[in-house]
Amino acid sequence: MEANHPQNPASVTFGKIVDTLIRLAVLLFLLGWCVNILKPFVLILIWAAVIAIAMYPLYSTLIHMFRKRTILASVVLTLFMLSIVIIPSWLVTQSLFEEVSHLSTRYTQGQFFIPPPGESTVHWPAVAKPLLDFWKRASENLQSALVPYSGQIKAAGAWVLLAVAGIGTGILQFVVSIIIAGVLLAYSASIGNAALKIFIKLAGNNGEHFARTTVTTIRSVVKGILGVAVIQATMAGLGFFLAGVPYAGVWTVACLFFAIIQVGAAPVAIPVMIYMFSYTETLTAVLLAIWLGITLISDNILKPLLLGRGAPAPMLVVFLGAIGGFISSGFLGLFLGAVVLTIGYQLFMAWLDSSQNENASIQ
Repeated sequence: MEANHPQNPASVTFGKIVDTLIRLAVLLFLLGWCVNILKPFVLILIWAAVIAIAMYPLYSTLIHMFRKRTILASVVLTLFMLSIVIIPSWLVTQSLFEEVSHLSTRYTQGQFFIPPPGESTVHWPAVAKPLLDFWKRASENLQSALVPYSGQIKAAGAWVLLAVAGIGTGILQFVVSIIIAGVLLAYSASIGNAALKIFIKLAGNNGEHFARTTVTTIRSVVKGILGVAVIQATMAGLGFFLAGVPYAGVWTVACLFFAIIQVGAAPVAIPVMIYMFSYTETLTAVLLAIWLGITLISDNILKPLLLGRGAPAPMLVVFLGAIGGFISSGFLGLFLGAVVLTIGYQLFMAWLDSSQNENASIQ
């Protein structure tokens, strides 16, 4: 009989290391492949998950109305959200593309497309004289008035054209995200359990708390920040179109942008009001000014109602998230960036609080 020779511990350890490295390499290869496959859809899938979480309370109400028919509730909610997004977006986008194309053509041809100051500007105070002088020069010969700023204008113009071109793609991504969100809602029970298990796997005992923080933050940002911004832009755009403001689609999108980054619609609404008072009938200008005033004030009324208890994050976090998302990911990133960075901020603060509690319990 042959004697059993004891294995060398070093060879056993080396074999385990090689085995582990091979498994990790295969796992990383598969994960990298999956990420590469899903890369074109990452933003859409994340935004779909955000929409599903934000709309879940309304979905629960519909389930009770339709006697536990989850598929029917999901379909009705999806169609409702699509109708809200597609119809206004189509009208604004169509107007926006026509207006930007018109502006570009007239500027290239050297035609006047800025109207001169109206007669009422004669009675404006002397402090407004530099503005009126520039306005008059721009209405007579825009190219000569903008010569000192030609470099900045070219760079800004190229960026604006790219941004406008991305709006159509962003709206299409919105539509696809809403459809996917409807599917997620239909299977929300199983998906929610899986998400909770992932949080617990990553964060241990704090996983459930982090999951609740994420859900609360998403709903607060979507309702209290993005929702208010969309409402303000819609109100302002309605006023622009009804009052006959030139390039109303451009100003509506600008209002939406400024509202999301927490600056508000005032940087667009105030110049439009000034223009309308100097160029159109007084009654039209007064009615538009009242409506835009209500729009600007609505921010202070809607946010406390929709945000709930306290703001989800400092204004700077939302601002950087929206701007960074817009620069990196286009129109959809404007919305998603604010949500994701706010979630990151809240999870980081929750992690700090949990660490402090653990240290206090140890002491």
